[in-house]
Amino acid sequence: MREQSNRPDAEKPLAGWRVLVPRGGPWGDGVAAGLRAKGAVPVVAPLINFAPTNDEETLEKALADLAAGAFDWLTMTSATTVDVLTAYRAVIPATTKVAAVGETTAAALQAAGYRVDLVPERDNSAAGMAQQMIALEPEPRDILTLRSEIAKPVLTRSLIEAGHRVRSVVAYRTVGVPVTERIANDVASGRINVILVTSGSVAEQVYLQFPNIPADTVIAAIGPRTAKDARQTGLDVDVTADRQTVDALIEAVSQFALPHATDEFLP
Repeated sequence: MREQSNRPDAEKPLAGWRVLVPRGGPWGDGVAAGLRAKGAVPVVAPLINFAPTNDEETLEKALADLAAGAFDWLTMTSATTVDVLTAYRAVIPATTKVAAVGETTAAALQAAGYRVDLVPERDNSAAGMAQQMIALEPEPRDILTLRSEIAKPVLTRSLIEAGHRVRSVVAYRTVGVPVTERIANDVASGRINVILVTSGSVAEQVYLQFPNIPADTVIAAIGPRTAKDARQTGLDVDVTADRQTVDALIEAVSQFALPHATDEFLP
């Protein structure tokens, strides 16, 4: 583990750093803006993208039942699922409570005009969400879980074991996106100083697409759960944000000592 240190430039602690942002779109733009505010040079290189579910009929039926009030709870484990709700113009009735896995997902829901009734207080993961929901609901409830095709069944399994009636529906698929040769070369040469890992899917693509990551390149995970997933793929995680938010991730990276590439400060 590399040594953390307080930087002399409090306003621009990441001055000169090149940081790989692994997702594009509005999310990637927001992360890039946060990094620039700290002095970094963001390199937006999407490693994953999202595709429609292969079972659109099942998803549409679930959303119709949701609008009709068939569920006591709706669980959301990623901000991408919020994009699905908005794309389908999904209606969440007042009788249905909404649980978001973390602050990022909750913020996406609120920005889309949906309310949020529960965010796990400590563990921003599927397991943490399940634990808190089970504590709140001792009686069996009808729950809709919208998820990625590759999501682990932790939430669904835990809720079913606690006696709840759960309908688990795939809302989208996660697919890998090959990076350009230039990005691959920049990572291999050490020109990229930090790689942000924001999900298990991103971790898998980092491992597959960058087989020769220099020892001085910092691998930064957005939270303990993502760090665990990244290590399971074979990545060495150097820094882990204490909360699963972009702000916490950038702050954690800001505290990290890092040798710079020789050309970083050239015009």
